[in-house]
Amino acid sequence: MEFLFIVCLGILVFCIWLYPIVRIAKSDRTEGVEKIAWVLVTAFLFWFAWVLYLFLAPIDNQKKQTQH
Repeated sequence: MEFLFIVCLGILVFCIWLYPIVRIAKSDRTEGVEKIAWVLVTAFLFWFAWVLYLFLAPIDNQKKQTQH
């Protein structure tokens, strides 16, 4: 019974870890190399990087908006 609990807990933790990566991969806010960089950063820095992504991405579009 303990083994089943540990397996279920592991699956839950994995899904929580995977959620922001999938959200970034499906997002239209970035593309190309920038998207790959965000996915890799999020994979290694977890939720902290996803919060940064929500506030900072896309970096190029923010620069274009301030110039107009």
